Amino acid sequence: MNIQPQNSKEYDRLGNLIEDFSIAMLTFRDSSGALISQPMGPIEMDADGVIWFFTDTTSEKVKHLDELNLTFCGEHEGRYVSISGNGQLDLNENNKKELWSPFVKPWFPDGPESPTLGLLKFIPHTAEYWDTPHSKVVRLFAVASSIVAGRPIGLGNHQRINNL
Repeated sequence: MNIQPQNSKEYDRLGNLIEDFSIAMLTFRDSSGALISQPMGPIEMDADGVIWFFTDTTSEKVKHLDELNLTFCGEHEGRYVSISGNGQLDLNENNKKELWSPFVKPWFPDGPESPTLGLLKFIPHTAEYWDTPHSKVVRLFAVASSIVAGRPIGLGNHQRINNL
């Protein structure tokens, strides 16, 4: 994912947390109110902290953009990020051409001119992250130590980023 230089320190911190991820799970509520999650490939985080995705304009998620959640999971790195926000559907032809990638051609064979190609503009509100920068062995030892001690020991950093 391409991370643009950010306009705030909060978005800068968020960008640093998610820049190495190539897939996020997007969660939304369907028409019946059930939570639905699906993998999405983030394209870019623009200077205003907006995270952009390609999407099919006929998919159900584009009808339910009021409340969204993005989750980035990096078990290998020990980094987990959850972002609450909302979305907007962007059909701007220039934006589609500017952000186009051949990696999405299997889903949109006509390229940026594909009739059902749209952009999902995810606007973050709040983020939480857990960052355990140690090796997997050290993290497992910390979990075992926490179980024995009955309290968290060396499990890393958990923070919330508000007012995005």
